[in-house]
Amino acid sequence: MNQTERAELEKWIEIIWEKAHEMGLEPFPTHFEVVPDHVIYELGAYGLPARFSHWTFGRDYHRQKTSYEYGMSKIYEIVFNTDPTQAFLFDNNSMVSHKLVIAHVYGHSDFFRRNTYFSHTDRRMIEQVRLHARRIAEYETQHGPEEVERFLDAALSIEEHFDPTAVSYRPRTPDEYERERQSQTEPATEYDDLWRLGQNEPAKPPASRPRKLPPEPEKDLLRFLRDHALELEDWQRDILNILREEMLYFLPQMRTKIMNEGWASFWHERILTELPLTPEEHWEFRRLHSGVVSPGSRMSINPYYVGYQMFHDIERRWNGERDPEEPEEDWRGEEIVRPTGEGLRKIYEVAEQESDVSFLRKYLTKRLVRDLDLYTYRLEEINGELMWVVQDTDWRRVRDTMVDSMTNFGIPVIMVEDGDYKRRHELYLKHYYDGKPLDTDYTARTMKNIYRIWGRAVHLETVLNDEATLLTYDGERFSQTAL
Repeated sequence: MNQTERAELEKWIEIIWEKAHEMGLEPFPTHFEVVPDHVIYELGAYGLPARFSHWTFGRDYHRQKTSYEYGMSKIYEIVFNTDPTQAFLFDNNSMVSHKLVIAHVYGHSDFFRRNTYFSHTDRRMIEQVRLHARRIAEYETQHGPEEVERFLDAALSIEEHFDPTAVSYRPRTPDEYERERQSQTEPATEYDDLWRLGQNEPAKPPASRPRKLPPEPEKDLLRFLRDHALELEDWQRDILNILREEMLYFLPQMRTKIMNEGWASFWHERILTELPLTPEEHWEFRRLHSGVVSPGSRMSINPYYVGYQMFHDIERRWNGERDPEEPEEDWRGEEIVRPTGEGLRKIYEVAEQESDVSFLRKYLTKRLVRDLDLYTYRLEEINGELMWVVQDTDWRRVRDTMVDSMTNFGIPVIMVEDGDYKRRHELYLKHYYDGKPLDTDYTARTMKNIYRIWGRAVHLETVLNDEATLLTYDGERFSQTAL
């Protein structure tokens, strides 16, 4: 990019910033950098700039690069939830592409600032991950890169098994739990002395129960291993804590993928429609926009497309537009009549309060399921061949299936039931079965990694072939026992 193009880009950054504020957006101050394609791939693979090194990030880098080079995907920008927002533009994009992406980035930045699920995030996380990377590099110097990489391999295999409520919830220690249980008494009343008439000695305290670790089932596997694995060294506990902190940063983005991309796409269209574009620029903008919000493949959902269409539909309905052929009905079967002119206020309210789960549950309507051609599908054998076929088009079941797929971000719910199983400090985990069985090969590899961290036998209760089953890895072999 030459000086003339850079000056033109800086001018449009200011124009689009002003237009975004005119329309009611409140993005963080935003810093843009124009970078070559390999930097975009690297940032996309690592998730954050200056993050620690690991071979899985290199794998993801080459996947993205190959996908782009073969025309299977296109990356226009990378934006990070920071204050100020940091965004990176692809240097090969046209000026119209830059304008669309800048408006899209401001939509993301406004969503980061507006949505309640982002309110607890560390807006200086980039500086934090630099410190994380520096500490991990020091551990490699002290303990050897291979030893640190082996531990990172194990830890990264369970990085998604943390407690999404951990921001506001602190679990009680066994001692705290026991003190609280023993201190529970009935509230005092003015008649308490009557109930005690005839009692010659004070009531005996309840018998002490054996303490259990954890006292209640614990969802945060990363935190539990960090705090209770007996044989971990300090540097290993620190790595578990680093991964957990970084996953907590990514949590709101995991919760709001459809909303976040839909919101940014909704506003980049509205902003560019108001810009003084030439007919040729407007045609290019519409071509680019239709590519961003296209339905995608038949076997997957494009979050840009679904989120964009849902925000438009909410605005339409709350502006008072009704469908005479399919009027909205409440739970009594009566038509819902809304006041007109409330569309913009409503989409701002939705963007502030909802996550993808509640967004789909509340606002994915019968009309949208039909217009977006959404359905569920299954693998079926037809004439000796396995084929994907449409299973259901009922809008409620389609909506509920989409919501169910997002429960716990599509990750199996694994709870720590006992950290001192058989009184030998073995680890007993339980899979809260929801009808979707675990991949046994993947589960075996993951249990081996957990053993590497815990240092004792690992047991996992699950359901296989409709039967309760206990999987065990004792450091040498796997076993499977019916329960």
